[in-house]
Amino acid sequence: MRILGIDPGYGMVGFGFIDNTSGKVSLVEYGCVKTALKERLPKRLNAISEEIEGLLRKFAPDEIAIEELFFVRNYTTAIPVAEARGVIINTCYKYCEKIFEYTPLQVKQALTGFGRAEKKQVQYMVKSILNLAKNPTPDDAADALAVAICHSQINTALNTNLI
Repeated sequence: MRILGIDPGYGMVGFGFIDNTSGKVSLVEYGCVKTALKERLPKRLNAISEEIEGLLRKFAPDEIAIEELFFVRNYTTAIPVAEARGVIINTCYKYCEKIFEYTPLQVKQALTGFGRAEKKQVQYMVKSILNLAKNPTPDDAADALAVAICHSQINTALNTNLI
């Protein structure tokens, strides 16, 4: 089964594709969709949609896992990120109806066993689980891989958290 993990944003959207074969996960591809800082939000949202569509066509995931939004500090970016997340979900739904969502706490718990783990601990586990030589970068891509791994570990058999 191919899983796409997504860390939503509007400046940078992290993505990570993994394969889960009989409980063994392997890396397919990861990276970020970046939008131009100086562009208006509608153009940025359209660019995100087009890039995600291209990735969906190229890598054809069976299931998609998206991180839920969590804001503590910067409320000014909450609305544009939520709008980007909506565009991402809509775009993904056109290609794959099996879309799941996870909180950052669930992702950390699944990868490290501790829901309040630090980012470095999660990145280390992503590197270890996928047998990578170094931590994936940038952070948004590493987070997307963590979401995909979380889904692989928690939801492959259960099919809960479907949105």
